[in-house]
Amino acid sequence: MSVAEPRKIVLFRHAKADWPQVPDHERPLAERGRMDAAVAGRKLADTGLAFDLALCSTATRTRETWKLAVHEFPHRPKTVYEERIYEASPGELIALLNETPDDAQDVLLIGHNPGIQGLADILAGAAEGDARERMSGRGFPAAAFAVLSFDGSWKSLEPGAATLVDYWAPSD
Repeated sequence: MSVAEPRKIVLFRHAKADWPQVPDHERPLAERGRMDAAVAGRKLADTGLAFDLALCSTATRTRETWKLAVHEFPHRPKTVYEERIYEASPGELIALLNETPDDAQDVLLIGHNPGIQGLADILAGAAEGDARERMSGRGFPAAAFAVLSFDGSWKSLEPGAATLVDYWAPSD
């Protein structure tokens, strides 16, 4: 992979979680979340991106979202379950992405709000079409994802360095 080719980052918020009497980290998906995760997986597969790496929070709801979404993909990317994604700030998520090996061209990050939405807002120095308006208007509901593109190495990823090229939410 050449660093001259634009890289893609997809920021994917976990699907709708249930609220049983368990610690927040252990909250499972609600029934609607299980359905939305599969639909989001189909929409992600429709992007045509061949993800090299998926970085997934260790929380139950993110792992369940990923398991249901990836089932819709033509091939399963290498998956790393990363504790640092849970409750991470946008800055912490950028630092994590800066550690990504440069042989990974397209990366999917499955995480939580407010970090995922904040990261999308911070990275997107530009936007194509109406993607920013759609994302701003809807916020970042459960099972939504943003597709961003940037040039350079993962170490060079910083605020404003990417272009928001697409946004999808279950209500679309």
